[in-house]
Amino acid sequence: MSKFDPYQHLSIRLNPDGTITRLTNIPSTEANPDIIPGIPTVSKDVTVNEATKVWARIFRPNKLPSNDNTVVRLPIVFYFHGGGFTLFSVSNITTHQPCSTIASETPAIVVAVEHRLAPEHRLPTQYEDAIDTILWVKKQVLDPQGERWLRDYGDFTRCYLGGRGSGGNIAFHAAIKAADRDIKPLNINGIFLNQPMFGGKERLPSELKYATDQLIPLPVLDLLWELALPKATDRDHRYCNPMQDAVYKSKVSSLGRCLVISFDMDPMFDRVQAFVQMLVAEKVQVDARFDIVGFHNVDIVDTQRAQAILNIIKEFII
Repeated sequence: MSKFDPYQHLSIRLNPDGTITRLTNIPSTEANPDIIPGIPTVSKDVTVNEATKVWARIFRPNKLPSNDNTVVRLPIVFYFHGGGFTLFSVSNITTHQPCSTIASETPAIVVAVEHRLAPEHRLPTQYEDAIDTILWVKKQVLDPQGERWLRDYGDFTRCYLGGRGSGGNIAFHAAIKAADRDIKPLNINGIFLNQPMFGGKERLPSELKYATDQLIPLPVLDLLWELALPKATDRDHRYCNPMQDAVYKSKVSSLGRCLVISFDMDPMFDRVQAFVQMLVAEKVQVDARFDIVGFHNVDIVDTQRAQAILNIIKEFII
């Protein structure tokens, strides 16, 4: 693949100042704070950090479950979108729709984080944006004038972090960092990682077997990590390969419950298996759902797989 152009594959152009121009126009949708017939949720955009311009889209189901005429409080799900740290937005249909479905069918309050993108903002910026959002939700819960959907309907003792691809990576690292922060009264009950993005210097068999994968061939994975990792680091940095960092591994036991979903035809499948083995070795309660048939982001194009993954996530969120 020596002549393969990963920039062209990703529809991005590298600028002289190190930024990139994103050339793909992904269909997006506005938030709908008022009930619209046929749409099972309402949503609103909120500013998390004015200085960094980080914001989030909150989803709330239209039909709120009740018990003895009292509205039952719903788990709060922090969701991080995929895109290799460099692409996409929570306003894209490919993120908005799954978040709406999680909110309506679980049911739950979903806080989808619009984190900053690499290479303009390299890791750990995305983890910091995640922590900022968690602390913002904490502030809303404690403030009598805080965001009403969270205060009135959210159960802050049942919080979950999750995401697809790079979003799964963010959920994992954010959970590790949150363990060192005072987030009370919030309580993180678990994390769910849908086809999480990890890597490393050594080429693993699944990476070589699917080096010419149509969606994320090996040169594309290499480029995404090159754009996202801190400068002067390599692919065994803990952000990419936490399995190689002994100090970081020692913190993994703080995670509690963890759901991991992956597919055999994903080039990162062996990475995910190694990640699960690390969790098990550190006594983390892991629910690993591996399927021998499927590829990375299969749930974006296959509605049946999308529903199956949603059902697994619903079972995990208690």
